[in-house]
Amino acid sequence: MTGTCEVFFSPMGKTVTVAMGSSVLSAIQKAGILVESICGGKGECNKCRVIHVRGDCDAGAPATVRGLTSQEVQKNYCRACQTHILGDCEFIIPIESRTDSPKILQNHHESVSELDPAVTKHRVAITHTDHHNLAHRSIQLEGYRGTRPHMTRDQLQKITTGCGECTVTITRSGGFPEVIRIEDGDTTARNFGLAIDLGTTTVVGILVDLNTGRVCAEASVLNQQITHGEELLTRIAMAKSETGRIKLQSAAIDSINAVIRQLATVSGTDSGDICDACIACNTVMTWLLLGQDPTRLELANVEISREPRVVLAGALGIAINPDARVFCLPDVSRFVGGDAVGNVLTSGMNHSGELTLIIDLGTNGEVILGNADWMASVSCASGPAFEGAGISSGMRAMRGAIDHVTIDPGTGAVAWTTIGGAKPRGICGSGIIDAAAAMVAAGILDFTGRIVSGKPGVRDGPDGPEYVLVPGEKTATGQDIMITKNDMAYLIDSKAAACGAIGVLMNKYRVGISDVRHVFLAGAFGAYADIKKVVEFGIIPDFVNATVHGIGNGALSGACATILSRKKREEAADIARRMVYIDLLVDADFIEEYAAAVYIPGKPEFFPRRI
Repeated sequence: MTGTCEVFFSPMGKTVTVAMGSSVLSAIQKAGILVESICGGKGECNKCRVIHVRGDCDAGAPATVRGLTSQEVQKNYCRACQTHILGDCEFIIPIESRTDSPKILQNHHESVSELDPAVTKHRVAITHTDHHNLAHRSIQLEGYRGTRPHMTRDQLQKITTGCGECTVTITRSGGFPEVIRIEDGDTTARNFGLAIDLGTTTVVGILVDLNTGRVCAEASVLNQQITHGEELLTRIAMAKSETGRIKLQSAAIDSINAVIRQLATVSGTDSGDICDACIACNTVMTWLLLGQDPTRLELANVEISREPRVVLAGALGIAINPDARVFCLPDVSRFVGGDAVGNVLTSGMNHSGELTLIIDLGTNGEVILGNADWMASVSCASGPAFEGAGISSGMRAMRGAIDHVTIDPGTGAVAWTTIGGAKPRGICGSGIIDAAAAMVAAGILDFTGRIVSGKPGVRDGPDGPEYVLVPGEKTATGQDIMITKNDMAYLIDSKAAACGAIGVLMNKYRVGISDVRHVFLAGAFGAYADIKKVVEFGIIPDFVNATVHGIGNGALSGACATILSRKKREEAADIARRMVYIDLLVDADFIEEYAAAVYIPGKPEFFPRRI
């Protein structure tokens, strides 16, 4: 097919020109509209539903409506990834497909006792002993301590021949002090650093005054990569080609720059005054950010570099001072990255004499066990179920998402709350966990995770029993919000992977639930999920002697710590080098632990108070 077509999307009011034969999803991506697309366009998740209004396309063909309800087909719904544009068209992106007003976790904790940033600014004082010989001019940097910083001949010329007062910016990110900026006048008060958590789903950033350690602004956006697929393996597959790699790298950088624009606007800061940046992200996201081919990350037990990466902001296209260095927290393994190292820094596990467990369950799950003497980690494919994805009525935490659920065991009456108090559009991760635990307590779920027919709210669906949480007349979409047999199987798989991963570490190091003294829950899972319901459903064991701590966005806190302290950068590198990694893909114990965890709640020794 040749020629181009114009596609109009409402209610955004955006028009985009695409090649004839393009998928509607690719047109959405080109228009810069963020929609749900968990599978990355493979036709597996049915989240990218759109409504065909007019124009020539193949909407209505079997592939475009596979998995949709008869009511959706009657309303001209189709799957954007499987629908192809044959002429000028118009589509509505319905509310359930939009990523609208997401609830992004920003809370963080600074854990720096002594301010010692890698970047400092100093006024220049010059003593002239010979006006005609640069070698006889003494340059003093007010407040500077350390070895003489490296500078180019051009920089030296600019300092010594300039008229009036000037200020130099010095970075030590490369391992030695070097001048990266020279400004006229006294600009020492304008010295800022950027800390970024580049997540699989979200990007969060904070702007920090490097002179005082004060947080000046916070901002967040959705990672623009999500329209190419939410799972890491989907992005790895896309990044095998150079074209796909460029698209994903550009999406990551564009997302970071969107955060920077917000930070600069809110704080009134010139982005050129941001002369240092630290980024925490998982290993795959680090490689995609740097434009590396991540194919080898599909290999079990593959060895990767555990050293921090330092790159020029200008070379990456990050919109701060182009000569600023970007410090990427070091990775540990193919699926335990700088975000996990940030969690360790935030928790203080590497300084604790007591046995500690860190759990971060998001699109990918990381679990770390240890103390100051040793640390061991695993990564589990918990999938995005705990973030609301992969569930038929699931959605990310945004306005209208059901976030908490209770069910009266006697009457079967369901009560729920939504984010923003809006009419429900779907159910997010914390709501799904609440609902599952409540369904168990009400006898709607048996110990195998099977939905019990004949219970209040249970009906026969096309794939078996399904439970209706909210009938369509009470929802924003007009469709029932429900949990199906397949949803529950997916959720059980995710919970078994998480609990099984914890079990592997405990088994390897001969640790019982009573030995663990501190449990740190990181990320949105730890911030929003009800820990009582999490244990009741069997996602994590019942650590009877442990104090549970929520550390919020530990990855962002870790990045912030390394922007404020060179010592924390050294700690991050030490953590990455020392941490043991166990690859569950080839570990024999994981199959046994997983098999025990598919039951609710799980192994009796992990849940003694349920016996």
